[in-house]
Amino acid sequence: MARKEEPKIQANNDLEKKIIEAFEVFDHSGKQVVDVREIGTILRSLGCCPTEAEIQEVILATENKEATGNVPLSNFLPFMCKVMIQHRFYPATAEMLLAAFRYFDTEGRGYLSKERFTQLMLEEGEPFTQEEFEEMMQTALDPVTDTITYEYYINQLMVCILLIRFK
Repeated sequence: MARKEEPKIQANNDLEKKIIEAFEVFDHSGKQVVDVREIGTILRSLGCCPTEAEIQEVILATENKEATGNVPLSNFLPFMCKVMIQHRFYPATAEMLLAAFRYFDTEGRGYLSKERFTQLMLEEGEPFTQEEFEEMMQTALDPVTDTITYEYYINQLMVCILLIRFK
């Protein structure tokens, strides 16, 4: 017997609309289901900045238990509404970023060398991929001095975050 198709989920507010629209970009079958490998990208497109562990948390909470490897919108939408209302996975504030940069700028110069920044981003904490790092360096690195003037870089990041949130 053919399985009855689920009715299309409708947004009840702007937040739900934003989540559904982000989800649908990766719903290639049009059946309100995405591959679990797309979850991190969907979260980032919503302006979230999750760690890999947080992405796994979302997958575990929303994955279809009968058809593993897939996340249905019916599971993802309520979970993400709650996450976004609680402001979880949001990027660090400018103040937090500035404190972090200053921590690593032990000489108080207002910048980090390209070498030090590269070491921190690729080897410390949750490392970036080479592709992510190269994309970041396009904005972060001052090509004249070959340094990262971090207050300027943080301002650039904050502009990008605002653009994502209010699009």
